Amino acid sequence: MKTFDNSMRVAPVAAPVRSQVVETLRTAITSGRFAPGQRLVEKDLCDLLGVSRPSVREALRELESEGLINTIPNRGPLVTTLTAQDAASIYEVRGVLEALAAKLFAEKASDEQVQELAGSVDRLEEAYASQDVERILVAKKAFYDVLLAGSQNVIIPSMLRTMNARITQLRRVSLSSPKRLPGSMREIRAVLKAIAARDPEAAFQASMRHIAEASKVAIAKLKD
Repeated sequence: MKTFDNSMRVAPVAAPVRSQVVETLRTAITSGRFAPGQRLVEKDLCDLLGVSRPSVREALRELESEGLINTIPNRGPLVTTLTAQDAASIYEVRGVLEALAAKLFAEKASDEQVQELAGSVDRLEEAYASQDVERILVAKKAFYDVLLAGSQNVIIPSMLRTMNARITQLRRVSLSSPKRLPGSMREIRAVLKAIAARDPEAAFQASMRHIAEASKVAIAKLKD
């Protein structure tokens, strides 16, 4: 971390500096710019981001609460290394929450929201065709944003928010295999089909299958 560039400099905008630092560091970790197990030195981060040490310390504490960082005595903060067991636990919880959101969406969403979800799936398919993982991650977030809003349950996104960064890490792992992309798209189309048919149970089961298949790929890669 001794060679610095300007790509991570925090710009002086209206949002609080701490929030900008948190988001910048979170992105650096979930994108793999900061590797699992890498030590994060406060002074180097201050130089890299162009912010004060208190801002960096506060951001590191927040990222530790999200599970992205572990603070080791006498070593300081390290980027967390996701294990296969970690992934299995995250997928178990994520699967139930997202499947419940799909079920509630089928029950409660307006026709306009169903159409919005269909549009997000079309855009996701275009992203999958590009095989650009970054583009796919953006399109997937858009899909889940629509799904969660249409579920009309404010607790589900609140609970998922605590895992979002690690979910993004795992999506990146599972989508790093090109063989996974066609199956993933078929699974999401199945979720949409069940929702469009207003079949809550089928939507729940289709969503669970999607998460189960993603889990298999990610866990296998983490075990390599």
